[in-house]
Amino acid sequence: MKGLLDQQFEQGGVIITKVDDLLNWSRLSSLFPMTFGLACCAIEFMSTGTTVYDMDRFGMVPRASPRQADVMIVSGTVTFKMADRIKQLYEQMSEPRYVISMGSCSNCGGPYWQHGYHVVKGVDRIIPVDVYVPGCPPRPEALIGGILKLHEKIRNESRMKPIALQQLLKKEKSDV
Repeated sequence: MKGLLDQQFEQGGVIITKVDDLLNWSRLSSLFPMTFGLACCAIEFMSTGTTVYDMDRFGMVPRASPRQADVMIVSGTVTFKMADRIKQLYEQMSEPRYVISMGSCSNCGGPYWQHGYHVVKGVDRIIPVDVYVPGCPPRPEALIGGILKLHEKIRNESRMKPIALQQLLKKEKSDV
């Protein structure tokens, strides 16, 4: 038995779609997270890539260089000493770039910020965060849920809306 797409396009044909839908589909089908971990949540991030959870099925291949990555998964305690390096890595990533904050330490400082002078009270004070994954440490299933939330956000983005075009024009003027 043939599938629905086989029946519709058996004789050849044309697929019609919006440019936004095509760009968003290609973007969310090939996310490249940066191999970057700060504390115990990084172990859970690593286990998400194993065969049990299989991060590859989402088209996610970890990259070692920020210039090749478009997703930063901040996993662990962010200290003030590390904050400048996180910001620098974020700025080296190519556009469009996304950030997933994984674990209570990167979300809000975790159990350390009350009695420690060295812990940032959330990575969102340094760089913009797209998706928060709660837990201490969050299980790989929670990270996969965060990745699916990021997919949903990317799917709803638009580069063709007038507001997006105005932002691009404003950005070009500021770069000149």
